[in-house]
Amino acid sequence: MKKDCRELLHQKRCRLLLLLPLGLCLTVTAKFSPRFAEWYATTIYVWVSKLGNFISSWFPFSVGEWVVYGLAAAFVTGIAVYTIRMLRYKAGRTRRTMACFLHLCCVASVLYFLFVVNCGINYYRYPFSEVSGLGVRASSAEELIGLCEELALKASSLRLEVREDASGVMASSFGSHYEQAQAARDCYDRLSEQYPTLQAGYGPPKPVLWSRGMSYLQITGIFFPFTFEANVNVDVPAYSIPSTMCHELNHLRGYMREDEANFIAYLACMLSDSVDFRYSGTMLAYIHASNALYEVDQEAFAQVYALLGEGVKRDLAAHNAYWRQFETPIAQAADSVNGAYLAANGQVDGVQSYGRMVDLLLAEYRQRHGLSY
Repeated sequence: MKKDCRELLHQKRCRLLLLLPLGLCLTVTAKFSPRFAEWYATTIYVWVSKLGNFISSWFPFSVGEWVVYGLAAAFVTGIAVYTIRMLRYKAGRTRRTMACFLHLCCVASVLYFLFVVNCGINYYRYPFSEVSGLGVRASSAEELIGLCEELALKASSLRLEVREDASGVMASSFGSHYEQAQAARDCYDRLSEQYPTLQAGYGPPKPVLWSRGMSYLQITGIFFPFTFEANVNVDVPAYSIPSTMCHELNHLRGYMREDEANFIAYLACMLSDSVDFRYSGTMLAYIHASNALYEVDQEAFAQVYALLGEGVKRDLAAHNAYWRQFETPIAQAADSVNGAYLAANGQVDGVQSYGRMVDLLLAEYRQRHGLSY
């Protein structure tokens, strides 16, 4: 058995195992040196991601989605072949088992290394508040109420301009999700002029073919780092799709923290010529801000909610009804896995009073109104 182990370890493919400690070293370096992570995100990552995104943009569909299907099929096939061989041939079972395990370790090592260099390091770059000049600080309840009131009134005003379906719920004004995706990319090209770290030059997000399946997993969008694609669930309520597209495009541009991605998506949406995008971004901001308000002052929350137009209330009710049908054990398990993934990559709120997303909204609110920091 020892001889078999030595022979297996001397195979050339075993060199791939060295990618695991290399990836770990890069992750630890980035974690303890945000300066290194920021340098990487604004230099090497930009070139690598633009090249990868340029190639995947040749395809109108999500390459990443089909890669996942292919890997799943290959895994199931591999397990079946391994099982059949183990049952048919008794001799050499130990060697075949060790070889199979080694192959899986090599694949895992390669995937982990690619994850690290394609997005993992970016989790530890400087916060967007530092490079944007927004003064994030603890905020008063009065400031939060003012922000929520402003967002509620803005959402209600924009809601009057969007299309509705037969049930009185917002419907997209775009001819297709691909046109919508182009509009999302245009938002970021404009935003990059104001915030240079949000690089222009990337392709649009891509609708996922099996979007309904993503809903069962409680996923509205996902950045696939192995093909550098922003993938979007387009089965969800129409009002949330534009902001989700902008959210995923933010990950493509190197900002991986979920709270920052939501805020930057809001900024991008507000620069759009499309009322759909401006309404979607405003709704994204309102939902996060009002949830924070509910935690500290339910009476004030009720007063702000009363400011919403009937159209906005119908959209929120349709949103809740849509997601209620996916409250299953599978969704709970997926949510737990996602939570563990975020925690593993350092996405835990610090000392901010209302959470990073809302604190950034409050900082931008103060900046627009010329309020003192």
